[in-house]
Amino acid sequence: MDMPPQAVPAPDSSPRGHDGLLPHAAPLLDDGVFSPERMKAEREQAYFSDLYLLAPVAYFVLGLDGVILQVNLVAAELFGLARGHPGHVLFRSYVHEAFRHDYDRFVQRVLNSSEPERIQLQVRPRPGAREAGMPVSLLGSADPNGQALRLVLEQAEGKLAALERSEERFRRIVHSAEEGIWEIDAQALTSFVNPKMAHMLGCQIEEMLGQPLAAFMDEEGRALMARNIARRQDGIAERHEFKFLRRDGSTLWATLATNPIFDSGGTYLGALALVSDITAQRAASERIWRQANFDSLTGLPNRQMFLDRLQHEAHHARREGNCLALLFIDLDHFKQVNDRLGHEKGDMLLRQAAQRISGHVRATDTVARLGGDEFTVILAGVGQLGGIERVLQELTAALALPFVLDGDTAQVSASVGVALYPSDAEATDTLLRQADQAMYAAKSAGRNGYSYFTPALQQAADLRRLTVREMRVALAQDQFEVHYQPIIRLCDGSIERAEALLRWRHPLRGLLAPADFIAFAEANGLIIDIGEWVFRQVVRQARQWQDEHGAAFQISINKSAVEFRCDAALYQDWGGHLARQGLAPGAIVIETREAVLLDEARQVVERLRQFRAMGLALALDDFGSGQVSLACLKTADLDFLKIGRALVGELDRDDAGLGLCEALIALAQRLGLKVVAEGVETASQRDLLRAAGCDYAQGYFFSRALPAGQMDRLLAAQSAA
Repeated sequence: MDMPPQAVPAPDSSPRGHDGLLPHAAPLLDDGVFSPERMKAEREQAYFSDLYLLAPVAYFVLGLDGVILQVNLVAAELFGLARGHPGHVLFRSYVHEAFRHDYDRFVQRVLNSSEPERIQLQVRPRPGAREAGMPVSLLGSADPNGQALRLVLEQAEGKLAALERSEERFRRIVHSAEEGIWEIDAQALTSFVNPKMAHMLGCQIEEMLGQPLAAFMDEEGRALMARNIARRQDGIAERHEFKFLRRDGSTLWATLATNPIFDSGGTYLGALALVSDITAQRAASERIWRQANFDSLTGLPNRQMFLDRLQHEAHHARREGNCLALLFIDLDHFKQVNDRLGHEKGDMLLRQAAQRISGHVRATDTVARLGGDEFTVILAGVGQLGGIERVLQELTAALALPFVLDGDTAQVSASVGVALYPSDAEATDTLLRQADQAMYAAKSAGRNGYSYFTPALQQAADLRRLTVREMRVALAQDQFEVHYQPIIRLCDGSIERAEALLRWRHPLRGLLAPADFIAFAEANGLIIDIGEWVFRQVVRQARQWQDEHGAAFQISINKSAVEFRCDAALYQDWGGHLARQGLAPGAIVIETREAVLLDEARQVVERLRQFRAMGLALALDDFGSGQVSLACLKTADLDFLKIGRALVGELDRDDAGLGLCEALIALAQRLGLKVVAEGVETASQRDLLRAAGCDYAQGYFFSRALPAGQMDRLLAAQSAA
């Protein structure tokens, strides 16, 4: 037959095993838990149960307590039972009262005998019914493990009458069965289907008769069917899932339990199959599988599927002696798009980015979304770096193009890290980490580019992780210090302001400047906790110096862009803390760089307003090194403009540097801003700035950053002078 075997035998053939009974049940452990043997036997029982489903005699499997565990269709109809769930019903309750003693002795003989036992008695179709009993013959056999009893029930009447009754019952069951029934001949042509089977395929019975089984299958199904022909002709019963095509072209997924049919001489006549519609179950399983393995936003494989593909591709590359490249892609400035245009437009950008990435790699390569704005690409079977370079250049160029988002336009770029298998790593988790590290190197190099993993990157990553751990300890153990650099009023040389600068007194590396650790703190969010600690230290120090040296004394604190983008709740208590300390408005100045003013993110704008509402002054640090516009200077509500050390360093070299500084000073003062010059290192620079009208200056010419104690002595000396 051209379908997977495991059908029931034809009505005129014996469906029994070697002893004429059902397959053996399997053992329970003493506490009722399935033993391994029981589990194996249950699988075998399920495998063959359909073989007995359509047999024209009643079959029962009983537990040792006499409860009915399994029945076939004839038995279910005879006693009015639900075949799938018979319930907690004793077979003995159907035995006529006059025969129950005989039945009990029969059961004991069966359980103590290695051969089948037979008995004639009477049963009633319902427990406790008053109608006359029905004469039957019971053939019983114990499971070899002694854990179940198998019964075959046949009505004790004339052979012709029994046959007629059996055939009538069989015909009724077949035509009303919830399962499809499909019989084919030795040439795999349909010889019989019941109404349910025809309905499942959307056909009339007459349309199916004489048609080959292959006519209702696709190419995949026909190939599987052909492989099973020999097994069926060898008499092997099997269960398989097949995809059929309904008359309207839709798909029917079905389980076929198929059993070959032979005549008395052993000639293969065909097969009979029970067919169950599992289309809905398959669709549900497919949906669950997709949800578990694919990203719902982009349709790309998710992290779980990506890791599985990476393992598979690495195994294949190792077996074939090939290489593969792993690309780790992170979109630059994507958060700003979300903040400016909203998450819906951000999702649109991610979908378009996924399409662009997929469009620039081969169909055999794997593109996945790990989460957020992170994507990965597995380039399998790469032979030369030139091919990888081409893909990298095309990807970065494509992702740098503007994205049109339902009327809005956004522009991002991509930083890409590359790790190679097996030259960089053979373990896939290590390879992924290395690609991630290379991506961060690309970001550090200015974004919108790519970087290959190198051992130096690994060392830098190890240092980054170590530094972060040590910084957490440093915060808990008060290893951080605040030093103060005096800010000089140029008109008279007095000190009425200072800039707070963080230092880390490392137990092994000595005193560290911010350049040695701040970038690590920003990358992992620890900068928020450090910034909170610095604020409270500076407020305490400002209160002390105002008391000792005058209420006009100010201290500046640097704030990174990361701190401006964090949750407003983190700064909620700052205003109250300032009030409790009794500091005058403007006693604390928040310094930030030009990039913050250019950031249009909602959080950044809100943070500037929040600081201003608390009475904090605002200063723009390192002016002249970026591209901040005059409009930003006007709308940011600043108090101070700090000219960067690069411009100050040009003062001694040519007139152009001096002219530029003079213009900036004049512009700032026209806008109502005080001007501070940073990085003053010579007397000449001081004099030129003073002549140009600059308000304040700081730098090594005046003083380095000093510990609080030394700064206190400097202020005290000034007060005494």
